[in-house]
Amino acid sequence: MSFQNIIHLALDNPTYVICVQGMDIYLDLRGCAPENSKSFTISGTPGVSIQLHVASTILNLKEPTAHWSLSDHVEVRVTMTSPSIDMDGDKVVITYYQPDEEDPVATAVLYLTGIAVSLDVDVYRNGQVEAVSNKQAKENWVWGPGGWGAILLVNSSPTNVNQKADEKTITKVIFPDELKNLSPMTLSVQGPRCVLKRYQLLLYTTEEEAEKTRVYRHKKGESHTYELLFKPGEHSYTFAPLEDNLSETFYVEATEFPSASFSGLISFSVSLVEVSQDPTFPETLVYKDSVVFRVAPCIFIPSTQGPLEVFLCRELQVLNFPSGVSNLTEKSNSQLTTVYEDPYRLGRWLQEEIALCYTQAPHKTVSLVLDTPRLLVLEDFPMKYSLSPGIGYVVRPTNDHNVASMDCIGNLMVSPPVDVEGKEYPLGRILIGSSLYPSKDSRNMSKALRDFLYAQQVQAPVELFSDWLMDGHLDQFMCFIPTEAKREGEKDFRLLLASPTSCYKLFQEKKEKGYGSMKLFEASQEDQLLRNRRQAYTINQLLADENLRKQNDYVQKCIDLNRGLLKQELGLAEQDIIDIPQLFCLEQLTNTPSNQLTDKLFARPYFPNLLQMMVMGKHLGIPKPFGPQIRGVCCLEAKIQELMRPLDFTCVFIDDLDCYLTDVGDVCPCANIRRTPFSFKWWQMVP
Repeated sequence: MSFQNIIHLALDNPTYVICVQGMDIYLDLRGCAPENSKSFTISGTPGVSIQLHVASTILNLKEPTAHWSLSDHVEVRVTMTSPSIDMDGDKVVITYYQPDEEDPVATAVLYLTGIAVSLDVDVYRNGQVEAVSNKQAKENWVWGPGGWGAILLVNSSPTNVNQKADEKTITKVIFPDELKNLSPMTLSVQGPRCVLKRYQLLLYTTEEEAEKTRVYRHKKGESHTYELLFKPGEHSYTFAPLEDNLSETFYVEATEFPSASFSGLISFSVSLVEVSQDPTFPETLVYKDSVVFRVAPCIFIPSTQGPLEVFLCRELQVLNFPSGVSNLTEKSNSQLTTVYEDPYRLGRWLQEEIALCYTQAPHKTVSLVLDTPRLLVLEDFPMKYSLSPGIGYVVRPTNDHNVASMDCIGNLMVSPPVDVEGKEYPLGRILIGSSLYPSKDSRNMSKALRDFLYAQQVQAPVELFSDWLMDGHLDQFMCFIPTEAKREGEKDFRLLLASPTSCYKLFQEKKEKGYGSMKLFEASQEDQLLRNRRQAYTINQLLADENLRKQNDYVQKCIDLNRGLLKQELGLAEQDIIDIPQLFCLEQLTNTPSNQLTDKLFARPYFPNLLQMMVMGKHLGIPKPFGPQIRGVCCLEAKIQELMRPLDFTCVFIDDLDCYLTDVGDVCPCANIRRTPFSFKWWQMVP
């Protein structure tokens, strides 16, 4: 808001005005001009800036030498460049002249008392709070490398989850390291003491925005104690009557990420109000200054970013899985962290219901766990108790608290940074699995979670077709791995796609070389296979099973549909995609009440899913597929190594057969990886 005032001058007596720095004062030159006067001169003291608007030209007046015609359309704007030291300490003098006369005919004097009221934040995102004269920059948040606007971090401390503000939490102990997570906001008032005591200050936001933020001020006399400026249920604060200059720093944090009902923008305003000497008259608004913050988004990290830490349910009662993951973390120089086992879901929640993300402001980057829709019985096994120091924890439930397979994090992936037809996505794009078309059996991600992903703005989501899968999860047929771009225009990653066609081609080649009698699952126990409706088929039997081939033809069509979408939405070419041999079979939904079962069949990997790999830089932790042994070597493992060798990857095949055959899942659902955040700063992009 631009505050302006029109001052009517007088010749008989000086005019006295209080002017807030940043306020525009326009002078009425003609109202008191003597009859027959045709021109004027104007001058001011050093604390005053004078501009003359003549037609479409703006002139900054520095020397009071020129005579200006009153007959021309001239406007005079006066602003204060600094607060006054004394009452009426600055002035503007207007002198009127008649035609052809050197001596003035009259003089009007305007005495000014300048005061400064400023609310300031880190507008230019350089980690510094500085006074900004451009009010538009403070009041408008602009994306891009040349943009501006302050940024707030969400309080993602594990102890903050579900904390409700009440009378018991109006003070808080905040140590210096924690204070770095908050964004500073300074309020300053300057001017002659005798003037300030006639005014009052109010700091406020809207009721809706007050619920999404907390503002703290240091409590005098206590080193690390801070008090909430806006008490619970309030959205404004009235300062004590001004007795002298004021300079105070507040610390601001957000309480939630952007969502469908919250744009992420939070504004604060300070108003200077003149208190009426007559109690029957209301106060008068003199000046207002505002700043705007944007809440930093939740940013998801693709598998192509380097690994920092692996979370693992070590207590799983399986033979080789934990040791295989431990070996992989050692090879990639990553930290291994043990989390609580969940006896209800045998560790699957670790990857299915939490996403390891980050959020970022110019002054701080915070890794965090986003806990998505979860079963209520898991509340006794919170991930927050397993977190390394400094990692935040945020819960994102559905509105109706229902949990569906499509809401799992396995159904959410992030592409590496891409450039699509000239549009850059420097933080990649979120990929969401859905049905793509409505039907009585279709399954989709909950609206609340999907709206949340879209509301972050910085990783424009793409919806893919995944409803054909038993779990509906994208990670069962695709994966990204990092590579080095050796030629101009070449991608620095590859997309791996499951390919039944490639698997049949491999088995056919082995048959033609005389290995048709080699078995799948040869090392497994027969009762394990029977419980999971699997058989230790030979290559010949697999190739002869027409029903299984038809099922995989269907799966291939589903994957090819996604192949086209991914090429279009991520700007991929065929050389950016590698086909990974994988077979599927169609079954009815499992773990579903009988009254909810339908005749529709869904795809499930036939053998441990090679696509559900752990990407650890140049080391790949891949579920051991237990494929047919050719001269003592699994032909599926050999094919993967053949495909990955030119890209300098080391393949570590992890024996997770116990996980797979006991319905725990493949490698990914039992472990999760915290990765290096992007070096690119999200506020420098244009969504």
